Amino acid sequence: MQLKPFLLDAWLDQYEHGIEFNLAASTGPTWTVNDVLRLADDETRHRFLNHKLVYSRPAGADSLREAIAEMQGVPLETVQIVTGASEALVALMWLAAEPGANVIIPLPGFTTFSALPQSLGLETRYYRVRRENNFRIDLDEIKRLADSRTKLILVNSPHNPTGATIADEEIEALHDFTAERGIQLVSDEVYHPIYHGRKTRSAARLPHATVIADLSKAFSIAGVRTGWMIEPDEQRRQQYWTARAYFSISNTTTGEILSEIAVRKRDVVLGRTQEIASRNLKLLASFMAEHGDALGWIPPNGGMTAFPWLLSEEKDRPFCQAATERGILFAPGDCFDAPSHFRLGFAASGDNFSKALDRFGSFVKSWSAKMVTA
Repeated sequence: MQLKPFLLDAWLDQYEHGIEFNLAASTGPTWTVNDVLRLADDETRHRFLNHKLVYSRPAGADSLREAIAEMQGVPLETVQIVTGASEALVALMWLAAEPGANVIIPLPGFTTFSALPQSLGLETRYYRVRRENNFRIDLDEIKRLADSRTKLILVNSPHNPTGATIADEEIEALHDFTAERGIQLVSDEVYHPIYHGRKTRSAARLPHATVIADLSKAFSIAGVRTGWMIEPDEQRRQQYWTARAYFSISNTTTGEILSEIAVRKRDVVLGRTQEIASRNLKLLASFMAEHGDALGWIPPNGGMTAFPWLLSEEKDRPFCQAATERGILFAPGDCFDAPSHFRLGFAASGDNFSKALDRFGSFVKSWSAKMVTA
């Protein structure tokens, strides 16, 4: 087994510590432990400060599962807690790794989507999230890629890094297609329910869909490392439980209590993310209009990231490298197998986003002038 280098995390680890304006971040506004505890009642705060630092249950604490089940509108028994959506992806790809099997995933997409199946020897087939199609998926393309050896089809909405979303009727059509052929449909919803315009419903409502999500993106409390899987199939749930027991055993009890508070107070937590993301996206739209001679973009329909490109069509890593020297951090598109783009996060910087755009604007002008004289 050989894992390919994780270009995104290597880039972030190199530059994000100490950078003045981190526009590579894919999360929203940060929270402290005290911020989260202030949302809880006295009894819950007392429970947090006095709980025993022991193993939790492999399926997750019942009270946390209940909170997630209520939020998702599903039975409690369908909820499996995992260590972030990353562990969910490990379990899914591990269980799909049969001789001759294939999986279908988006390109561009989050690095883990491709690295895991490739490392496990799975044939990895890609459907394109194309700029010419406003980053929307093509259902016919996905269907053509599927055959009798397809174990799962993965969709991601809102999509990382483009911010594109999948309409309710599209996911329903894909669900019917996969259910008829016995293919597992996996919906990665870590950015749900942060939308800009058209809202879409969680695939958890569909009887044959597997939903994975976590608290890292929309909830923006990545440090608790809490994720979940919604699985209506009992046999698959038992497989996840077994895999979880081998992989990580359980989450931390500390993280589970903080996670439960955030989920139960989701109107406050998600409301803060939505407010800041919506406000900063308007600023970004104005910025992109002003610099439309150098930068192209498709406004995201959801999430907290956009995926602009240089109209010169040059590769963006030199551009991103030069930006770090001006105190601005983006994520190069080659981290997502799309080297002419770069990922721009517009929520994590919060109230500093307008200052970041001022710096970015000066950098774009200097870069464009440099390209003209080169």
